[in-house]
Amino acid sequence: MLFFLSLYVVLNLVLVGSNYFTGDGITDAVLYTLTSSLKGAGMSKYILPFSGLVVALAVIVTLLIWCLKKRRAHNSSWVYSVLAVVLAVFSVGSTQAFQNISRLVKTQISGDTADFETYYKTPQKTVKGKKPNLVYIYGESLERTYFDEQTFPGLTTELARHKDASIDFTATRQVPGTGYTIAGMVSSQCGIPLFAPFDGNASSALSTFYPKNVCLGDVLKGAGYQNYFYQGAELAFAGKGTFLKSHGFDYRYGYNELRSTVADPAYKNDWGWYDDTVLDEVFKKFVALSEAGQPFSLFTLTVDTHHPDGFISRGCSKKEYFYNKKENRSLSAVSCSQQLIAAFIDKIKASGYYDNTIIVVSSDHLAMNNTAYDILNKKNRKNLFFVMDGRNPQAELNNLKRSSIDNGATVLDLMGGDNFIGLGRSGLSGTSLATQFMNIDEKIEGWKPAVIRQWGFPNSISHYVVDSKANTFTFSGMTIKAPFILKVTLNKIEPMFDVYLSTPLKKQLASLTASDNFVWVDKCYEMGRIWAPELALNTGLCVVSGNLASKPVIAQISDEVYKGSVDFTKESTGSQDVYQETIKTLNIDDAQTKYQSPAIAFMLPGLPQQVKAITGVSGVESWGRWSDANVAPAVKIDYVEPLPANFNLVLRARAYGDNIGQPISVKVGDEEQFVTFTDKDQTLTLPFSNPGNAQSIVITPPSPTEPTEGTSGGFEPRKLGIGLVSLSVEDRNTES
Repeated sequence: MLFFLSLYVVLNLVLVGSNYFTGDGITDAVLYTLTSSLKGAGMSKYILPFSGLVVALAVIVTLLIWCLKKRRAHNSSWVYSVLAVVLAVFSVGSTQAFQNISRLVKTQISGDTADFETYYKTPQKTVKGKKPNLVYIYGESLERTYFDEQTFPGLTTELARHKDASIDFTATRQVPGTGYTIAGMVSSQCGIPLFAPFDGNASSALSTFYPKNVCLGDVLKGAGYQNYFYQGAELAFAGKGTFLKSHGFDYRYGYNELRSTVADPAYKNDWGWYDDTVLDEVFKKFVALSEAGQPFSLFTLTVDTHHPDGFISRGCSKKEYFYNKKENRSLSAVSCSQQLIAAFIDKIKASGYYDNTIIVVSSDHLAMNNTAYDILNKKNRKNLFFVMDGRNPQAELNNLKRSSIDNGATVLDLMGGDNFIGLGRSGLSGTSLATQFMNIDEKIEGWKPAVIRQWGFPNSISHYVVDSKANTFTFSGMTIKAPFILKVTLNKIEPMFDVYLSTPLKKQLASLTASDNFVWVDKCYEMGRIWAPELALNTGLCVVSGNLASKPVIAQISDEVYKGSVDFTKESTGSQDVYQETIKTLNIDDAQTKYQSPAIAFMLPGLPQQVKAITGVSGVESWGRWSDANVAPAVKIDYVEPLPANFNLVLRARAYGDNIGQPISVKVGDEEQFVTFTDKDQTLTLPFSNPGNAQSIVITPPSPTEPTEGTSGGFEPRKLGIGLVSLSVEDRNTES
């Protein structure tokens, strides 16, 4: 009974948490984002809600356990118990969360795929006639509903002026697999929804993105176009960089690539550069490319209208929007961003180059759970998609039922290419599958297995090649970036990836059964602490293959290019005792991991046995760890036992920003010394006396500096001072 009650609570809390992000429950957007790279994501606005969700879960489960214990103190009939269980099962099965998850699972393991190839069409990589230039603007969450003047009077006045003078497609619906940014980009350019394998497929870890598909960028590149993409966030987030590189975009600019060119490097939001900054850069590129005279496409993605409440660029004048006499932050962000987009279009039209330019404005997807979501949900919501053709300016309403999957085909048709891409059809000369099929959502869901096969993921592994310099692993024609795990079963390989905010790889590995085979590619110390103590401090790359019920085969990669093989037929079935012990070890948190070493190796998770705790540092990186003054003003290293009476402190480190060449305090007890470092790793030795039996070393940088580059988790604020590589304490009293 406790199981079903707990499951009921967990399902509903997961639904609440998912709905906070998507506004539509547990969808493909949740699944894909959690199994893809979140590098570059603006996560800071979600920390408090997520923490509240965890606390609520803990409190409710605790109350359930307490109530059931009280109930057991009283006798009850078996009829009551059976009835309670039946009702509990029914309650779980009737939850929206259970229905959402069941649908996702069902579409992964079943579906009508027989006619997928009948409707999937590959375009030719040609464009006929004089090749117009293309400017394609994705407005983050900028759905058509915002243009409803009765609901939102004056909200989108500037951009609506351009929409009203365009070919305006009024009935663009959102189908499964298109409801978040990377999915919206993929569907609009490739004519295919974005579905990833259910057990996880982080596209940023792959070398290619939908390698079997021909997308709009591929067609344009084949026709002689130079393809550009600009956005304010990091390209790594959700695999956008991989997708663009795989499909014709040789020039890609995100947060890091624009850092040296933006006017004000300190002006940024949680995701990266504000919309006014990005659109200024895009217009400069538009003018330069137009002057060069070669055909080009120029895609850009805004970010200021991102949920939960958006961002306000300083370059707009419409910084506030009031709904029911109260400012609504999301609507204010829409008001500001649409004004910036409209001004950008105005500049293109006035540039002298518009007569050979096609401008597209579309939402990447419907808005998710922002502060205007309840208002939006009362309307008949549609995605935004309108086209302005400078060669033949015209205003036309196209009211035919369609989806964002048709956007790329429509643009290609207008440019002089085919009128189809994948499952997409031109709204100018074709018939959308959303019109052909009354149940287009169900049809798309039924095609999901066929769509997933477009990734071309292998179903077997025997030989592999590791490129240790590129950190890649290649097998059966597929190349993956380490680290990762492959779960290998009969005629099926399921990848597991180590991405930001995901479950650590070793805990994902712990989910395998005793009979499941696997290949794990990672730093050697990760496997060494489980199976090979001699590798516990090794930061090189290792390949492990086998199963969890016996000691696997470990291959240490010593060459830049290493060729190996796996043969699971030689693996022993092992024992249940070994399996249980391995699972126990895999589930130990990194923070609780201890290793044997006289020095602290800051690039390793965990601590040496003689160290009790370290505070004031950022996350582990491949070379070490940065101090972070936002965590604590100083780095404090607490030892289990008092430090020696006389010792040498050997510190290998580097300095960051304003701390370079400046005195950094190193203190033990009452004795304080100062060191200086450059931005390169250096090793310094400091003699200390410790008459007071101090047990801590305190390192304080003088000028913690916020970095201008992104971090592994987006743009959470950090203030860096000293980069710690290694630190050891050498007792001078024991020296010979």
